[in-house]
Amino acid sequence: MPGGGDALPGLQTAAHCRPGKRSATGQHALNPSQEAPYMKNATFYLLDNDNTADGLSAVEQLVCELAAERWRSGKRVLIACEDEAQAIRLDEALWTRPPESFVPHNLSGEGPRGGAPVEIAWPQKRNSSPRDLLISLRTGFADFATAFTEVIDFVPHEDSLKQLARDRYKAYRLAGFNLTTATWK
Repeated sequence: MPGGGDALPGLQTAAHCRPGKRSATGQHALNPSQEAPYMKNATFYLLDNDNTADGLSAVEQLVCELAAERWRSGKRVLIACEDEAQAIRLDEALWTRPPESFVPHNLSGEGPRGGAPVEIAWPQKRNSSPRDLLISLRTGFADFATAFTEVIDFVPHEDSLKQLARDRYKAYRLAGFNLTTATWK
């Protein structure tokens, strides 16, 4: 919970009530090791090809793998697609995975109350249930990304899309995210 630990619902613990040094005004100051445990992080995955398989682009294939991996690690994931057609492609791809690698998911607005652990949305259809991780396939910066502490974005192989990724990278930096890059093995 931002601002507090295991407080009662609706009750936040102020930063000045946490253990730490007292400031000149008598309020507690955070020790450096206690600063911002909920820092925002964005990881950009660099793609070295634009191969397609089973009707999915390289980015879409990677999204399915990352969503599965993060769900298995206990995260609730929102996949923000560029449009409904992309959302439907990802939905179909996740449904056709082998039974041993099943990923419980739904399109936004479908499934159980509060959604499945992995929700697939697009600009005209997005649920507001809480999620731990945003996987963004949007070509522009998603303004709701700032509500997440962890975001995954992509740098596609195609040059015109790389420039859009650079613009998103700058927007995340301006929004206060720690930025890292990664490659998929």
